[in-house]
Amino acid sequence: MPNNSKKPTSSRRSENSRQAILAATRELISEVGYGKVAIESIAARAGVGKQTIYRWWPSKGALIFDSILALSEGHDGEGLALPDTGDIEADLRHVMRATVAEFADAEFEKPIRTLTTEIINDPELADQYHQKLGGPVEEAKKTRLRSAQQAGQLAPEANLDLVLEVLYAPLFQRWLYRSGPLTDEYADALVDITLKAFRD
Repeated sequence: MPNNSKKPTSSRRSENSRQAILAATRELISEVGYGKVAIESIAARAGVGKQTIYRWWPSKGALIFDSILALSEGHDGEGLALPDTGDIEADLRHVMRATVAEFADAEFEKPIRTLTTEIINDPELADQYHQKLGGPVEEAKKTRLRSAQQAGQLAPEANLDLVLEVLYAPLFQRWLYRSGPLTDEYADALVDITLKAFRD
């Protein structure tokens, strides 16, 4: 009788290897930090050869970026949408509190801090980040702000790039320099200041 059990296809094995590499990268960054992570150690943790990694990623920075981007894989464009309850203040409080919680989470912030360092030193990676993640996320935020403008909850002439900078830049600076606690109260204060500045 023929054996009807299906063997994993080459593409399935490749995808399994890719996911193992991405997971190993995130794990090692969290455990030992970027400086001590080598392609060799990632390959060993993932159970693949070093050349397998270099076949898909040209640099450690590119691999780190994809390992973080993979956390949101499987979401369609709607997955980037901000909540829209009709109340911009409530929605921004929800989003900023969630953002603060992420940056206060050690497992999340270690790879993000590493990626930030790499982006500063690698223009190509910075461009890749903007195209694949930063740009789409920023546009999703602007879409929500435009809805608030149409509802009369933000000034119609408000510069949305500036709104986002006022809202997020202080949070990013506090996180980057570890200059203060990341709390719900801090998130709420940023929302209050931003809305006071840009409401009609």
